[in-house]
Amino acid sequence: MFDESLLNILVCPVSKASLEYDAKNNELLCSTSKLAYPIRGSIPILLESEARSLSASDSAAP
Repeated sequence: MFDESLLNILVCPVSKASLEYDAKNNELLCSTSKLAYPIRGSIPILLESEARSLSASDSAAP
């Protein structure tokens, strides 16, 4: 399980914008850069190469 208190210190490595936790998909979302970063074993993988692009149907709200 992801520790949501980390959202206070984590930022998107691309845009430096704040991230939002998507519990359904277990990802951290950045609405500024339109990227979703996976969380594996409770560890956010904040690498642009590991992120997926958010589509128009994706929402930055969990």
